[in-house]
Amino acid sequence: MELENKPMAVVDCIGLYCPMPVTMTKEAIEKLDVGEVLMVKADDPAAEEDIRRWADRMGHEIVKFEKVDGVMRFCIRKMK
Repeated sequence: MELENKPMAVVDCIGLYCPMPVTMTKEAIEKLDVGEVLMVKADDPAAEEDIRRWADRMGHEIVKFEKVDGVMRFCIRKMK
């Protein structure tokens, strides 16, 4: 992972369902500075679309996304 995309914080939403992954992501990203990256881990199938939609609506950038064995990892850069 490139240094500039290294997460400053990690939110573990494994085992949690809507709306908790988005709620916890929102709370965690508010604590970061603009430009910093948050990693979110989730296994709720709805989280993929929910978190993407939330990031788009809020103006944040998903710099990396991967899905392995049903576990998704989002790296989201705080843009404002």
